[in-house]
Amino acid sequence: MTDSYDLIVKLRAIREFKPDPLSNDDLGAILEAARWTGSSKNSQDWSFIVVTGDRLQGLAEHGDYTDPIRASAATIVLVKEEGGNLFDIGRAAQNIMLAAKTVGVASCPITLHRPADARRFLGAPDEVETRYAVALGYPTAGTPPSRFGGRKPAETVVRYEHY
Repeated sequence: MTDSYDLIVKLRAIREFKPDPLSNDDLGAILEAARWTGSSKNSQDWSFIVVTGDRLQGLAEHGDYTDPIRASAATIVLVKEEGGNLFDIGRAAQNIMLAAKTVGVASCPITLHRPADARRFLGAPDEVETRYAVALGYPTAGTPPSRFGGRKPAETVVRYEHY
């Protein structure tokens, strides 16, 4: 298999990070990959808010399982602009995570369970959605992947021609 394939099947959510800030080069590469994500009719109905420093604690208040945000060096909030769709937001999140892995940065997808509150916290307009984010940081040595690891057997999730 190719290096790209291995990157995809070995990608795991990491929830613990070193306290080091992300380098501008690494963060820039991750954001560039997000920006180049494909979208429906090339609409690119998204934007990305990078949250760092003390504001991470405030952002974490808007979700229920947000310890990775609190521990992160930076968290990227994926903003679904008016007219956008969640499928494209998911594609952008995956690109963020894959790009992060490529430059040696660990990542964890996050749901902001109180997106309207998150939107106000971020100063975003009412017509956008701020429900999803990706926490980023350099992994600590021996950081285990998510406790939810492993995959169901293919025969339980793959079907051909009908359910």
